[in-house]
Amino acid sequence: MKTLRTQVLIVGAGPAGLLLGQLLHRAGLDTVIVERQSDEHVLSRIRAGVLEQGTADLMDEAGVGQRMRAEGLVHDGFELAVGGVRHRIDLRALAGGRTVLVYGQTEVTRDLMSARSAAGLITLYEAADVRIDGFDTSTPRAHCIVRGEPMEITADFIAGCDGFHGVCRASVPAGAIQLYEKVYPFGWLGLLSDTPPVSEELIYSRHARGFSLCSMRSATRSRYYLQVPSTERVEDWSDDRFWDELRARLDPEAAGSLVTGPSLEKSVAPLRSFVAEPMRFGRLFLAGDAAHIVPPTGAKGLNLAASDVRYLSQALIEHYLEGSDAGLDHYSARCLARVWKAERFSWWLTSLMHNFDQEPAFQAKLQAAELDYVLASDAAQRALAENYVGLPL
Repeated sequence: MKTLRTQVLIVGAGPAGLLLGQLLHRAGLDTVIVERQSDEHVLSRIRAGVLEQGTADLMDEAGVGQRMRAEGLVHDGFELAVGGVRHRIDLRALAGGRTVLVYGQTEVTRDLMSARSAAGLITLYEAADVRIDGFDTSTPRAHCIVRGEPMEITADFIAGCDGFHGVCRASVPAGAIQLYEKVYPFGWLGLLSDTPPVSEELIYSRHARGFSLCSMRSATRSRYYLQVPSTERVEDWSDDRFWDELRARLDPEAAGSLVTGPSLEKSVAPLRSFVAEPMRFGRLFLAGDAAHIVPPTGAKGLNLAASDVRYLSQALIEHYLEGSDAGLDHYSARCLARVWKAERFSWWLTSLMHNFDQEPAFQAKLQAAELDYVLASDAAQRALAENYVGLPL
């Protein structure tokens, strides 16, 4: 059996794990990352692309922000389309000059992978049968099989950045963790295409046929979403059917200027809200999707993972360089205070913009009144903008 020793073992080579590894590396700390998938598979995941200003700043702090700043699209606002009419939410004006940056999660991952590879740091891809234990002792460890060879990795701490279905949260005794979950009765059917975006800013559209979102990854690559029943199968949606349905849900101007093309990828993503408490178990710390999931409506998933990583990296650096465990002791509480605010916002925006056909008519009236209030109130729009760009860290 091959053995490794490191200061921080990171399980999961998605953006959360890679960003944590990069921040710790720049502080002189040693890390090993274990990932059950191949690097090609990790890069093939199609995910979000709206970065809060704090997330973009953290990429700069990690020394990997050059390409993001050169190729990312700064968005000063977005639009809500209701009843065929668009209403612009001016983020810069409403949120004290703060904005968001459109830069695909795949590109974030690519930049972080490249930096880790250039630094010669250890990332074990295609690690099979990953198990962790001992995180309630001073010597937590992981066991896995890499290219047919059994391995044992011991560490001072384990960072569980391995997603909703990962091994880290699943390794916590049931009595030590509390789970909170809301599953929505619909999903998002997404299509990625090499076509110019229909608008320079995102359009969130509420329509009698269902919610839709016009987003983008670059000036030449678009990402569109349709609200569909949670039972929908992507195989039942041809490209033509998708484009026709999207056009039917857009306002006349957007529908008329929509450029269609063959899909690069189509998928159906279920919507759920999920939180695990606490986020620390001895020397195991959960971060990102391993600890919480939000509906994609508010673009908070990647950004919440980044804020977790910010808190955790600071806490670990304080432990090693300053001899203080205050950050580690307060990690879970600090993260969860921000997580629940983001959960609230994502739930609220989802509830505001989607159709809930199974709800009584009274609920539909309340939803319409809430939407009317948001569109007519500067104070409501200021709160929307403040949450959209990201609450302070």
